Amino acid sequence: MSIATPRVSANLPLVKPVALPAMVLALSLFNSPAIAQSANGSPPAGAESATATRTAVETRALDQVWLLPKREAPAEVVARNESRLSAEVSGTLQRWGADVGATVKRGELLAQIDPRDYELAVQRAQASLNASQSRLKLAQAQLQRSRELVAQGFFSQEALGQRETEVALLQTEVNSARAQLATEQRQLAKTKLVAPFAGTVRERMAQTGEAVAPGTVLYVLVESGHNEVNATLSPSDVTGLRNATDLQLHTREGEFAVRLLRVSDAVTAPARTRAARLAFVDAASAPAAGASGTLRWQESQPHLPPSVMVRRDGAMGVFVVQGDGAQATARFVPVPGAQESRATPAPPGLSGTARVVVRGHEALQNGQAIESRPAAN
Repeated sequence: MSIATPRVSANLPLVKPVALPAMVLALSLFNSPAIAQSANGSPPAGAESATATRTAVETRALDQVWLLPKREAPAEVVARNESRLSAEVSGTLQRWGADVGATVKRGELLAQIDPRDYELAVQRAQASLNASQSRLKLAQAQLQRSRELVAQGFFSQEALGQRETEVALLQTEVNSARAQLATEQRQLAKTKLVAPFAGTVRERMAQTGEAVAPGTVLYVLVESGHNEVNATLSPSDVTGLRNATDLQLHTREGEFAVRLLRVSDAVTAPARTRAARLAFVDAASAPAAGASGTLRWQESQPHLPPSVMVRRDGAMGVFVVQGDGAQATARFVPVPGAQESRATPAPPGLSGTARVVVRGHEALQNGQAIESRPAAN
């Protein structure tokens, strides 16, 4: 049995072995991932890895983030003067002129102490002054006569000097008597207790027939028409209050415009507060002393809200965008004096156009590459 041998047609072209490697190379290039992604319009794998290392955040301009916080502090209406009027001389109280709740004018009589003893003292002082003036008048006449005699040669210079000395001593005596009279007259005037200012009687301790001594309190008088506001501030609110322009006192009687007078430098312990005094813009409509309420104001300095602040390396601050596009990074800006859960004044170095990271800042680090986009309103 014979085995058939295949024949090669003489009309078919022969395939050269050198063409096979070229075909294999073309197929490998076509199946390459880079070529295939490029043909489909997709970015190269290296571009995807570069984008993946940038953190996506949302930002807003600083002037769209900051706020003007409203502050408030407890306050009360106080009189500019609340005086405890006391007796300045001793004696028996003859009568009193105003009771509790009465409104008195300046100079109005409040109490009268028996003046008889002081009137007698004034009379004695007046008599002593009259006697001294009479002796002085006589001595001056004798001095004038002595000078005439000296000019005529009938009186010595030594005797004239004695007369001049006598006149000088009597002049001193007259001056002393005059001062004593003024003292006694002043003591007599003190037997009348008068109102030092217009006000309202808050307390009356004067009782007719009582013996009083210097220092005995007879009346407590509250000045009217010049009430002020006393507010208790946290030390951190002092700067904002000083810069505020719209100050309002809210009480049960209504709202009243006030203006800042002064802030005490002393810090009250243990509450660690500072006192502020304010005056009413319209004094005529001010509430009565003793009214309590709340002092409210709006700060004029822009503040950063607590939601945009984070803590890094023990300091509170915000992240702002530095650079543009692919070169954008997050820069941490410390905010001096910032407190958690409290709006804090914006640092003066930040402009209103600075882009602040408002979302995605919780895990950011200083200098980290970011991909920023505007935050939705």
